[in-house]
Amino acid sequence: MQYMVHDPDAPSRLASIEAALVMEDPTALVDLAAGGRTLRIATLLPEAALLGILLQAGGPLAATRVERVPSECCGGCGG
Repeated sequence: MQYMVHDPDAPSRLASIEAALVMEDPTALVDLAAGGRTLRIATLLPEAALLGILLQAGGPLAATRVERVPSECCGGCGG
């Protein structure tokens, strides 16, 4: 699943969020979207688990700031 996390503190929280997320999902990817105030996250974890990790990795974050985005997978690799 892919998520956009709208967080004005995203640059300062990126490393801690990535570390916590990868502990739960080693395949997870996290980076900053253009503008630097939004995290792009790809993970196998459901949204509730992601919210828990975001909370653990840097304090409260409203669920309304987490936007699930449609998959970009074309299925061409068989995955």
